Amino acid sequence: MIKIIYALAVTLVMAAPMSLAFAQERLRLAWAGFSPTNSPIWVIKDRKLMQKQGVTPEIIAINASPTVLQALLANEIDAASISVTTLTSSRLAGADTVMIVGVVPTFVDHIVSLSSITAVEQLKGKTAGVNRLGSTSDLGLRLALRKLGVDPDKDVKIIPTGGTAERFAALSKGITQFTIIPEPFLTQAEKLGFRNLYNVTDLKIPFWWNGIMSRDAIVKTKRPLLLKLTRAMIEAIHIIKTEKEYAKGLFKKNLGVADPEGLERAYKDYSNVFPEVPYPTPDGVKTMLDDMAPKNPKAATADAKAYVDLSLVAELEKSGFIKQLYRK
Repeated sequence: MIKIIYALAVTLVMAAPMSLAFAQERLRLAWAGFSPTNSPIWVIKDRKLMQKQGVTPEIIAINASPTVLQALLANEIDAASISVTTLTSSRLAGADTVMIVGVVPTFVDHIVSLSSITAVEQLKGKTAGVNRLGSTSDLGLRLALRKLGVDPDKDVKIIPTGGTAERFAALSKGITQFTIIPEPFLTQAEKLGFRNLYNVTDLKIPFWWNGIMSRDAIVKTKRPLLLKLTRAMIEAIHIIKTEKEYAKGLFKKNLGVADPEGLERAYKDYSNVFPEVPYPTPDGVKTMLDDMAPKNPKAATADAKAYVDLSLVAELEKSGFIKQLYRK
């Protein structure tokens, strides 16, 4: 009996450091951009979805995507919530960046114009305002205009005017005649007298406006940790899709928007586009590469499949986790 008690005590002592190590597993995750595109990250933090898996997360909001990229390449973070523009530019420059979860697979934006403009064709000869040239808003507007029969390089002029408030100010002053913005700010635009001219989401342009990006080296060395992050993202998306009032409350808290109509419309836009099974498919990367190709020979020959890693989502889908969440 004494031998059994001694053996059990030794086992517990040996197991204690392992349990402590598991409990102290850490994840460093950054996100950029105060938009509902990052709402799954807000859910992960609010609902402690990483802690449920024995991980202590450090979730950091960073103002600019280039800063997020620098942190990732310097091994200061393990993953980032970011757009495909940063992924493609960094990988073309030689980085081993890779998207492991696809969150927003298209542009969830609206073209907003002066009230006197009633049709897309009337945008020809006008000036548009975007956040900054080369940004997601700039690319989204250009791709949308092409789809709608307006050449963004010849038919219109596009200038950088800043964030949403600055874009509204440029419209009010007549500096620009149209812009592109997402919900929940569209309702505010309409109340200011501007027109919701076109819902870009209807064009279904394949483009990863947002996703979880890491590095090949990190996926290789910390795969179990990134698998837990992927699981948390999938669960967070499910919560947003199934808990409407909770999700709207998070939008209100993080965006500082209290307008009920704007929050309702934002919820509709984003909950509809968040994928249940968030594979980071290469077609959303190819759109970006194709746009870069005329000016960047590397983009013209790049293989979009090398920019994404579908294996983490695939493992969770195969396990039945996603099907169980949605009870299918």
